[in-house]
Amino acid sequence: MTDLLTRPAARRTSRRPVVEDRLNRRGSLEPREPGRPRRSLVVALVLACVTLMTLDHVNDGAAVDPLRRLVGEVYGPVESGVSGVVGPVVAVPHWLRSKHDLASDIDRLQDENDQLHSELAASDYERNRLQEYDDLTATAESIGQALVPARVIGIGPAQSFSRTVTIDAGARAGLAPDMTVVNGQGLVGRVLRVTSTTATVLLVVDADSTVGGRVGRSMKVGFLHGRGDLGDTARLDLELVDQTYVPAKGETVVTWGSQDGAPYVSGVPVGRVDSVFSSPRETTQRAVIDPFVDFSALDMVGVVVPSGTQSDRGLIEVDGGLR
Repeated sequence: MTDLLTRPAARRTSRRPVVEDRLNRRGSLEPREPGRPRRSLVVALVLACVTLMTLDHVNDGAAVDPLRRLVGEVYGPVESGVSGVVGPVVAVPHWLRSKHDLASDIDRLQDENDQLHSELAASDYERNRLQEYDDLTATAESIGQALVPARVIGIGPAQSFSRTVTIDAGARAGLAPDMTVVNGQGLVGRVLRVTSTTATVLLVVDADSTVGGRVGRSMKVGFLHGRGDLGDTARLDLELVDQTYVPAKGETVVTWGSQDGAPYVSGVPVGRVDSVFSSPRETTQRAVIDPFVDFSALDMVGVVVPSGTQSDRGLIEVDGGLR
């Protein structure tokens, strides 16, 4: 009896593995990996894509135009709103890069502008130096003397009560005391003392300076005395030997010259007659001379030396060449 009751149950239990095995073989009860779509869903999506592609090629896609319009009407405003919100945020990195690049460009342009200003200033300075050298060469030719070119590197202090300048040429360049100093405009002064590499020049406008001069075509001679002033107020007083001669305003005064050309060679332009004063009591004539040289802007000068002088720098010869 017990066997009869238990047999069906045992029979049923023994059939269950066979059914499960068959189902597993068919694939109905195979375990599916997480996140993997069912095979039927993939097949449905593929069929849908093929259908849409087919409809899109029929009558230039007229069958799917309503669907396109529907999707555009639904998602168009959403896309526009999202772009309006997200756009500025997305543009922040580009704005930061643009601002950094702009700042770099501004700095670069500022540096280039400063460099151009420096080059322009240097160009003006070099142009002025070249012009001064050309004028000095012309002076050498006009007075027929060889010159040692030099630059003014210092001005004597006002406390010394003398008007002097220091130049960067000395005994090594062939300089010695009582040599005439000129520039492209005319007479500057004379060498007062020298070292091996520098020299001190007494300017003709110094109150203790006396220079012999000749006036215009008359060749009347006199003595030029400085007043100690520089710049636009610099003037020289000319006392003529011939007290009866009255020079005309604008006449040119040149150096009279000294024995052996020391301290002044002859024929160097000094200035023009600015005005003439007469003294009835002393029956003398005194002319005020406006010098050609601007003593407040001295730069390049030339020291007159004998031809053939040995110098550590090039000489400006009479023919304008550099030896």
